Amino acid sequence: MPKALVIIPTYNEAQNAEKIITEVLQQSDMVEILIVDDNSPDGTADIVKKMMTNNPKVHLIQRERKMGLGTAYVAGFKFGIQHQFDFIFEMDADFSHNPKEIPIMLSKMDECDVLIGSRYIKGVNVVNWPMKRLILSYSANIYTRVITGMPVHDATAGFKCYKRKVLETIDLDSIRSNGYAFQIETNFLAWRKGFILKEMPIVCVDRRVGVSKMKKKIVYEAAFMVWKLKARSIFNKL
Repeated sequence: MPKALVIIPTYNEAQNAEKIITEVLQQSDMVEILIVDDNSPDGTADIVKKMMTNNPKVHLIQRERKMGLGTAYVAGFKFGIQHQFDFIFEMDADFSHNPKEIPIMLSKMDECDVLIGSRYIKGVNVVNWPMKRLILSYSANIYTRVITGMPVHDATAGFKCYKRKVLETIDLDSIRSNGYAFQIETNFLAWRKGFILKEMPIVCVDRRVGVSKMKKKIVYEAAFMVWKLKARSIFNKL
């Protein structure tokens, strides 16, 4: 049976950790989960460790300090490659991504190399977001598509599934970005390597509990990253 790994970075997600792990693992026998925790002071890692004692499909990378989303996913990707998972997911801990979409995404992986859970492929499928945030996100994706030429409507989406070969081909150690920029960069690198990217419509719901980690710095990084990728592609440095 093929194996799938769902990677979830966490920082202060004690209110969500047990619930999201339980619901993810309920979706398919082929699914395992990896929490990459950045030394959450609220005890998120302790909850994960307790679950690990009863379930070998729960894994944890506990880091010494808050290091950011991008490096968390890179650490998770390397874990997935090392342990020979066939499919590797990115997913948020806050239930903005519905775990019930996981089997649907897996069923579509024979059609592509990277599958993006897209908020914008069929209209705008976002619930309970402030209008300012929605406009910013939607505009950022138009901006990304125009500048890079990448045929993706939701390049900043954080609910994705990769075939392992994509992550084995990309130079993971060269990735330095976080947040929106990380999603744009990994999509772009996969696309430039000739992998097939597809989008599947999902509904994204604002987090149930906890505090959003969205910062202005993340937005500025993404705006700069688009031009950086454009320049690197022009000079064939990808």
